[in-house]
Amino acid sequence: MDVIEIQKYLPHRYPMLFVDRVTDYEEGHFIRGFKNVTYNEQMFQGHFPDNPILPGVVIIEALAQVSGVLGFRTVDMKPEDGFLYLFAGIDKVRFKHRVIPGDRLVLESTVINRKRHIWKFDVRALVDDRVAVTAQLTCAIVDS
Repeated sequence: MDVIEIQKYLPHRYPMLFVDRVTDYEEGHFIRGFKNVTYNEQMFQGHFPDNPILPGVVIIEALAQVSGVLGFRTVDMKPEDGFLYLFAGIDKVRFKHRVIPGDRLVLESTVINRKRHIWKFDVRALVDDRVAVTAQLTCAIVDS
């Protein structure tokens, strides 16, 4: 799934769209994609100018976005249909490895459970097969 198709399932646009491509997808179960981290991103002007590191909140947002693609695609809903995918909780977050310009951040999300429009995901972000972040995200599909 390229960025054009991803934008059908996410309302995010530059500079807040953090999923460049989806490489693997199993409906209702799993998704894998990536974000290419480049030095040209605005956040590196201030985080940190002499030692650029991708902020952890951006990594969590990227994981939520790829999870949103999985959820929306599974239930065949889109933001254009009048729905949003919102955070409902973040648990068990661990930052294990820094992410810097030039890295390809692999984003993985697996459904733990789903009750109506509330989803819980087990997520992780990797760089070169090294785990950078792990967490559990709870998200809700709501009317926009």
